[in-house]
Amino acid sequence: MSTLVISDLHVDIQTEDGPKQILKGVNLTINPGEIHALMGPNGSGKSTLAYAIAGHPKYEITQGTVTLDGEDITEMSVDERARAGLFLAMQYPVEVPGVSVANFLRTAKTAIDGEAPKVRTWVKEVEQTLADLQLDKSFSSRSVNEGFSGGEKKRHEIAQLQLLNPKAAILDETDSGLDIDALRIVSEGVNKYSAQGDRAVVLITHYTRILRYIEPTFVHVFVDGRIVAEGGKELAENLEAEGYEKYIKEAANA
Repeated sequence: MSTLVISDLHVDIQTEDGPKQILKGVNLTINPGEIHALMGPNGSGKSTLAYAIAGHPKYEITQGTVTLDGEDITEMSVDERARAGLFLAMQYPVEVPGVSVANFLRTAKTAIDGEAPKVRTWVKEVEQTLADLQLDKSFSSRSVNEGFSGGEKKRHEIAQLQLLNPKAAILDETDSGLDIDALRIVSEGVNKYSAQGDRAVVLITHYTRILRYIEPTFVHVFVDGRIVAEGGKELAENLEAEGYEKYIKEAANA
């Protein structure tokens, strides 16, 4: 079973003026089969949370822990966290010129599983996954994210999610820059992954439109490095109508 537990997480980033605190005590438990939508204004620390959990060296955890299936991953390297079952879909996927999608996916699968997948079954699995995401068969021969449209980049992230099949996935603004058709395709991919019933998902988003396709178990409001409110899908609908001003004022007065 895949339980991701974030306990009293404090995180600093390094600036020209020294360390700056971004996360100020985040507590969140994502149980198997749950989808937690994390919403908040720009600069509130949502992406910092994602990168800190994934182990980005720019983000220093100064207090608290992150556990996956009871195993503390806080001191692990990035690759160790991936092998433990953690996956991050980045808001801005980077280009990797000269590395084909096919080689990238097979190398990642081999690194995580500790052995190379069987070629015949793996090729069929990759082709089927790309087809499900409406990516042409020739997509496998293209360099990773080089010249990709926004929709192709995000669908490639979901292809990784399905093929690597991690225990827990953090999806950082997976809906960013998507048109309606791409949004639906990406959402179907996330739902397929979550439908296994034993996977944990954190979905970071600014907008409610993706929540029309992905049903969240819980919605959390993130302001000034903390979770300040939580509820069901109706909370996201209230945010759509009223914005974050109420929560920003409450955080400032706390």
